[in-house]
Amino acid sequence: MNTKLLAALAAAALLSACASEDTSGAATGAGAGSAGGMGFGSGMAGSVRPGSQEDLVANVGDRVFFATDRSTVSADQRPVLERQAAWLAQYPQVQVTLEGHADERGTREYNLALGQRRANSARDVLVATGVSGSRLNVISYGKDRPAALGSTEDAWAQNRRAVTVVR
Repeated sequence: MNTKLLAALAAAALLSACASEDTSGAATGAGAGSAGGMGFGSGMAGSVRPGSQEDLVANVGDRVFFATDRSTVSADQRPVLERQAAWLAQYPQVQVTLEGHADERGTREYNLALGQRRANSARDVLVATGVSGSRLNVISYGKDRPAALGSTEDAWAQNRRAVTVVR
């Protein structure tokens, strides 16, 4: 009887701990985070190490999205990269990899080339905004690492992206 009660209490404690975390992934979207006068790294009250991937995701946003068969950074996605450039200026020791991705449609070769162009476009915006190219690495995963599974317009839209990853 005591074992069952103890197990139930442990399960409740575990569930309440998990429930307090944001698992929605909303912070990774193009509009995630904002410098908003608070400074980077202050959005999560010390729970995130400044200059880390988690800091980038929580306070700036780590990805930009692209239209179908396009590799040009659109005007509505450019602010994410501008925030990333400001964040990188605050952490000059940080180096990043820009990962290019594509949706599942098209051949593997086509999507690898498209992912490369997308990552290069994101890199070009960062360099134009003042980030040293020597801090940036570029790789394409094509359609091999989808963010969303499924053959729907919504899934495809989430997979047409460039993601900035702290090395």
